[in-house]
Amino acid sequence: MTQSLQDLLAALVRINSINPSLVPGAAGEAELATFVAGWLQDHGIEAVIDEAAPGRLSVIGTVRGTGGGRSLLLNAHLDTVGTDHMPEAFNPVVRDGRMYGRGTYDMKGGLAACLFALLDAREAGLRGDVILAAVADEEHASLGMQSVLKTVRADAAIVTEPTSLQLCVAHKGFTWHEITTHGRAAHGSRPDLGTDAIAHMGRVLVRLEALQRELEERPPHPLLGHASVHASLITGGQELSSYPERCTLQIERRTLPGETRDEVEQEWTALLGELAQDPQFHAEHRITLLREPFGVSEEAPIVQVLHAQAAQVLGEAPQHIGQTFWMDAAFLAGAGIPTVVFGPHGTGAHATEEWVDLASVEQCRAVLSATVRAFCA
Repeated sequence: MTQSLQDLLAALVRINSINPSLVPGAAGEAELATFVAGWLQDHGIEAVIDEAAPGRLSVIGTVRGTGGGRSLLLNAHLDTVGTDHMPEAFNPVVRDGRMYGRGTYDMKGGLAACLFALLDAREAGLRGDVILAAVADEEHASLGMQSVLKTVRADAAIVTEPTSLQLCVAHKGFTWHEITTHGRAAHGSRPDLGTDAIAHMGRVLVRLEALQRELEERPPHPLLGHASVHASLITGGQELSSYPERCTLQIERRTLPGETRDEVEQEWTALLGELAQDPQFHAEHRITLLREPFGVSEEAPIVQVLHAQAAQVLGEAPQHIGQTFWMDAAFLAGAGIPTVVFGPHGTGAHATEEWVDLASVEQCRAVLSATVRAFCA
C-alpha cells in the first residue's frame, strides 16, 4: 500500500545521506539510493543504480511511455551537507505544517514530490517517457549528475530544488582561481637580498578590488544582477623573520549566463600582465574549477508548459526568478536538455534549522504531475 507523501518524506529524512566529500567518513548516498530504488520497484517502476564512484550511488527511475511522445526528466539530489549542532537532524518533526530535519528543504522535499509524480505518471498512459534522476554528490562535485548524463537523455528537465513554487530560469555559475606570487627568501634583516611575495600579492588584491568595481559597472542580468569576484583564502611565508618566497591566493568569480571561460581568463591575463611590467613581479594563475551559469529561454516549451500548469494548480501565475547559487541544472542545460527549476517552499539550506512547508510539497507534486501529463501526452 502506498504511503502518504508526508510519510515518504519522513522516511527519506531518517536516512543519513551526508556527502562524504564534505564530511570525511560520512554515510554518503548508498543507503538512500537503495531505498529509493526499492521504493520505485515496489511500485512497479523500473529503477537502476548508477555508481559514479565507489559507494556514490544515484538512481535512474523510468516510467516508459507507449511511444511517440516527448520525454521529461525530473531531478533531485540525494546528498545533504553535514549536521553539526543538529542533534535531531534525522528525526523529522512536524510542527505548524512544516517538517524539520536535515534535507527536508535541500532537497528531499523535492525528491518526495518527484517520486509521487512518477506514481501519477505510471497511471496516466502517456506516450513519452518520464525519468527520475536522483543523483549523488550535488553538494560537492556533481559526480552523480555527470555520470547519469552519460546514458540518460530527455526532451526537457525539471530540477526540483526549492524555489517556493516559482519558476527559476537562470542561476549564476562560478570559477575558482589560484594565483601564486613568487619572491626571494632571505633573512628579515636583509632587504637587499629578499623579495616579498606577500607584498606582491597585495598588488593583486588591489587589482581584485578594482575588478569588482568594474563588474558592478557592467550591465546587470535582469534576474541575477551583477557578476562578482572575491578573495577567499590566502597563505604565504615561511616564518616571521624571513622574506616570504611564495604567497598563494584562492579566488571565486561568480559568472552570469553569456560569460565564457575565455572571457574570465582574459580578465586575469590582463590584470597580471599589467603587474608583470614590473620585472620584480612574478605570478602564476590557473583555474581550479569551473561551473557554468544556467539560463533557459522563456519561450522554451518546458517553461511554457510548467508555467501554465503551475498557474492552473496554484490558482495564480508563478513568478520567473533567478537564483544566485549554482545547481545541477547547468549540467542538464549543458547537455542540450532545456531545463527549468521548480520546487517547494521552506528555508534553512546548510543551516542548523531546516524545514520544508508540507503543503507546498503536495502542491509541487501536483504541478509536476500536471506538467508530466501535458508535456508527455
